[in-house]
Amino acid sequence: MTIKVGDKIPACTLKTMGEKGPTDITTDAVFAGKKVLLFAVPGAFTPGCSVTHLPGYVVNADKIKAKGVDTIACMSVNDAFVMDAWSKAQNAEELLMLADGNASFTAALGLELDGRGFGLGTRSQRFAMIVDNGTVRHLNVEAGPGVDVSAAETMMALL
Repeated sequence: MTIKVGDKIPACTLKTMGEKGPTDITTDAVFAGKKVLLFAVPGAFTPGCSVTHLPGYVVNADKIKAKGVDTIACMSVNDAFVMDAWSKAQNAEELLMLADGNASFTAALGLELDGRGFGLGTRSQRFAMIVDNGTVRHLNVEAGPGVDVSAAETMMALL
């Protein structure tokens, strides 16, 4: 069942890159008491994600935060090492890069993408959501390829 507006974010543990390597971070630590704009991509370093989706959030980070967002988080079904390298390659260090290596959070959200035809296995659909203190306020899931409803500019208009 897919998460919807008004639902609480499910309790899960993700990974982020810490000073000593991959570090656990709970969804409670990410979302509790904060306004978070979370966007998810099918894969780090993939063309649409690297050329369009992530850069939109990087260049608009200050504007997004000026609208009251505490955290801009990018999630992908990749490991913390890949997410860290992608962050550095894209100058995205001010974003919280969340690795959902086993797709457990993605599955809990009901937003899996079957990428086996491309050799990618289970991935996340491309989406963006605004979460206020753990409750989903807006959820935009792309219906097909491309970056439109989950783009930074689209989400900024909802803030």
